[in-house]
Amino acid sequence: MKLSEKIGYGFGDMSSSMFWKLFSYFLPFFYSNVFGLSLADAGVLMLVTRIWDAVSDPMMGILADRTKTRWGKYRPYLLFFAIPFAVGGILLFTTPENGKTIWAYVTYIFMMTVYTGINVPYGSLLNVMTADSDEKSVLSSYRMFFAYGGSFIALFAWEPLCNMFDKTKVAVEGASGLAAISTSPEAWQKAMIVIATCCFVLFVLCFLLTKEHVHSESTVSVGKDLGLLVRNKPWWLLIGAALASNLFNTVRGTTTAYFFADYIQQLVALDGKWAFLVSAGIFLSIGEISNMVGVVLAVPMSKHLGKKSTYMISMAALVGLSIAFFFLPATPGGYWSMLVFQVIISTFTGVISPLVWSMYADVADYSELKDGTASTGLIFSSASMAQKFGGAFGGAAVMWMLAAFGYDTTAGAVQTETAITGLRILMSWVPAAVAALSILVVWFYPLTKKKMEGVQVELAAKRAETAESAGA
Repeated sequence: MKLSEKIGYGFGDMSSSMFWKLFSYFLPFFYSNVFGLSLADAGVLMLVTRIWDAVSDPMMGILADRTKTRWGKYRPYLLFFAIPFAVGGILLFTTPENGKTIWAYVTYIFMMTVYTGINVPYGSLLNVMTADSDEKSVLSSYRMFFAYGGSFIALFAWEPLCNMFDKTKVAVEGASGLAAISTSPEAWQKAMIVIATCCFVLFVLCFLLTKEHVHSESTVSVGKDLGLLVRNKPWWLLIGAALASNLFNTVRGTTTAYFFADYIQQLVALDGKWAFLVSAGIFLSIGEISNMVGVVLAVPMSKHLGKKSTYMISMAALVGLSIAFFFLPATPGGYWSMLVFQVIISTFTGVISPLVWSMYADVADYSELKDGTASTGLIFSSASMAQKFGGAFGGAAVMWMLAAFGYDTTAGAVQTETAITGLRILMSWVPAAVAALSILVVWFYPLTKKKMEGVQVELAAKRAETAESAGA
């Protein structure tokens, strides 16, 4: 496969991830501290809208599996949804004068529906670009490397963009002497216009640079497709693992903006040229760079250990690191330790991400061999569904737990000791518990490296036989 195709495929998730990370990490803060929703209302909004979003994923997968165009089954959606994708992001970060709650629900549902329309076909594209399992891991690594690169750019630039577009220049000063992120609605909207434009260009490039090389076809009814899927044991286990990994990332990421605004920036002041490091954007950006390192490590680790073992080892490391994070003090020395922990934690989450997508490709191949029909779009839509359920429950849980700990969203409010402890727990013990649960789930996952080698051989022979029969 050409390098240009691998890079082009990476551009797609670079675009998606720029939006996804901003939605996951800064949208809750936007709703509660900029837009003006209460924590409870923001939590319900994120749960309800993303549950609809997750449910719509299988519908999109079924539709994509049955699409036939001169560009293929999945690629056309990258082009057709590129503009709605960009516009949806801008509307999501727009604050109206009246009817805020209705606006929030309508724009969130619209954005997530469009996200489904472009992201499910994009994910499914992986399985028709190559038939080789190891090459799918390589493609997944390109995908996640560019995804984390996009996340880094978006997260690193977000606070400076918001502050740059803040005409009133009233950003609250933290103890470090740095301006905290602007709470101007207009500034947030203009910052999103910049990011959305980049996302549009990236999806168009993804469409232009990629090709569908593998022909697969769904040969059964929608009802039978769904019936076969729910009887697929590896699929259920992988859904559980993907849900847990997304919960881990969402809980930590969503909490970070609050953690910095009300804990770290109030207590930690670094001297001189290092002062800029005390911000949520920098903390998250450092994590994205580390994720990219993890993606690079994922291919050799999974080739040597197998995808299942690599996943479990990485999650076990995340359990221990997350628990240890709780005990790091909010002092200059403690903060340097937090940055080190962020690097290590994010490296392991970077290893996990491409594994999950590559494992979905394995499940799709296993399903095609076992059931005699290709349901690639439907299976990959479930990956997106798990991602969104993880985001929905993770984001809502953070909002509700903050409310339960007595977090005060009033501008300039001094948080209670209980609220601060809650922030620390959300950055440590809660993610650790989720990571431990994922290890238990993957323990029972049956598609080992040896098993998939046999599946690939049988499936290649079956496809060749089908092609020969069709030619005859």
